[in-house]
Amino acid sequence: MSSSLDKLKALTSRLEDKLEQKEKVKSVESPTKEVSTNVEKKPVDIPQEKPVKEVKMSSDSVREENIRRVKQLYEELKIFEKSSDFDTIFIYKAMNLSGIGLKDEDFGQVREGKYIQIIAITYEPDKNGKKKAKNISLGYFGKAETLDNTLKNEIIEFVLRWRYEKAFQNVEHYKDLIAKIETPKSTLF
Repeated sequence: MSSSLDKLKALTSRLEDKLEQKEKVKSVESPTKEVSTNVEKKPVDIPQEKPVKEVKMSSDSVREENIRRVKQLYEELKIFEKSSDFDTIFIYKAMNLSGIGLKDEDFGQVREGKYIQIIAITYEPDKNGKKKAKNISLGYFGKAETLDNTLKNEIIEFVLRWRYEKAFQNVEHYKDLIAKIETPKSTLF
C-alpha cells in the first residue's frame, strides 16, 4: 500500500512540476541582429516566432480533466454495473487491481493464470466492532492471458486516475481542517 502511495505522490509531484513549467512558458521574442559585411553594416530583421500562448493549468482544471476521464472509463469499463452511482465510488478507502502489477518492478504486467479484477477496499466493523478491510469487485475482466492490451491500459488508467482524485479529496479535506485553525500569514495557504 505504501508503494502505491509513493507512486501517487511521485505522480502528483511530476504533474505539479509540469504545471509549473507550463505556467512559466512566455512568448519568445527574437532581437534584431546586425549582419557584418565589408561594404556597410545594415540591421537585418529576423522574423519573430509566433508568440506562444501562456498556458495556465490550475490544479482545479487538472482535477476536472481527471474526473472527466474517470467518468468516461467508469462507463467504458461498465463499473456502473457494480456501483450504479458514480459519486459513490469515492467512498471507498482504496482501489487495487488483481492480476496486473502496479509496482515499479512489474508495472502493467499481467500475471498469467490470474483473473483481472478492479477491487475497491472499504472498512466495515466485524461482529466485535473492530474495523476489517472488505474487498468489493467493481469489475471482472477474465483471465490475464486473454486480456486485450487496450483494455488492460484502460483498467490501469481507471485505477490510477481514481487514486489521483482520491488524493485531491484528501488534500481538500486537510485544507479545510487547516482553514479552521488560526494560522500565521507566512504559511503556504
